[in-house]
Amino acid sequence: GNGWYLVLKEGSEWKCECPDYYYRKVKCKHIFAVELSLNLRERVTSQNLGFESLCSQPEACKFCGSTNLIKRGCRKNKHGKVQRVSCKDCGKRFVVNEVGFQKMEYNPKVVTLALDLYFKGVSLRKITDHIKQFYGLKVHFSTILRWIQKYVQLMKGYVNGFTPQVSDVWHVDEMAVNVKGQYRWLWNLMDNDTRFILAMQMSKSREIQDARKVFAEAKDVAKVKPKIVVTDGLHAYEDAFRKEFFTLRSPRTKHLRLVSIRDKVNNNPIERFHGTVRERDKVMRALKNDKPTNQIIEGFRIYYNFLRPHMSLNGLTPAEIANINLELEGNKWLSLIKQSIKSRNATPENSNS
Repeated sequence: GNGWYLVLKEGSEWKCECPDYYYRKVKCKHIFAVELSLNLRERVTSQNLGFESLCSQPEACKFCGSTNLIKRGCRKNKHGKVQRVSCKDCGKRFVVNEVGFQKMEYNPKVVTLALDLYFKGVSLRKITDHIKQFYGLKVHFSTILRWIQKYVQLMKGYVNGFTPQVSDVWHVDEMAVNVKGQYRWLWNLMDNDTRFILAMQMSKSREIQDARKVFAEAKDVAKVKPKIVVTDGLHAYEDAFRKEFFTLRSPRTKHLRLVSIRDKVNNNPIERFHGTVRERDKVMRALKNDKPTNQIIEGFRIYYNFLRPHMSLNGLTPAEIANINLELEGNKWLSLIKQSIKSRNATPENSNS
């Protein structure tokens, strides 16, 4: 209210033209205000305060295709800021959304955080509490489940297009899973050297046709037959193996059936994987029904093969050991979703439509 005062810094000493500093030779409120402003700017520049905007400048206008674009500030909503862009040629303005997250109410980091926590063993309701407690956002647990179903389906179509380079020894075993008070059988088939999960199937029984589906899926994914298939003593494996792998031509696949725990060869790799699955299953208490269960199983398979580093593989993922290097860095969930979107948009069907 008394006009303007010039605040200067000479070396390490601040000076001000106000009467308070001139007569008393002490730091006045104007110097303190300038120091606070500079410190605050430095803090905002150097630190990541909350969920920053992940939106970037688009390459072209979505209306006319022009590359003559400029940024026009941000649009604010209750979850943060979204970049707004203006086209100089057609004059239209539009909002920049992250690839794969168009018209999403929440920031992509919130979505991928929920996915990561879920497949690391945190329950849906605990994830909602975590997001609310640390980021002040209210997300219903059913919303998180829909995110899981949506993006698992998207990533599944992308990663299933890769062929892993696996070894000659495969391990297969089944485990009981509680689905709405009734037990189902989860069949898992893993490659010995890469720890790559080649097949995961859910069934109501342990019959020959159930085991055959697991073997058929593994052959379809690997595009080769192994030299040895290691199973336990379940009789269904014997008939299923003969129908899926038997041939008169050489080389033939050998079935190593472990009947006793005293056998020199063991099925430890797949048993260890069952422990990892059980960690996730224990948190859920019981699965609700068959359809969401199959989606969750597929999501866990993607997480295990492509995102989860393994101590036995020196911190690499099974996909990297199997020569599938997607170069996922930083937020791996976000990178994988982006690559899945680009792959889907690049298919001939989408190009012609």
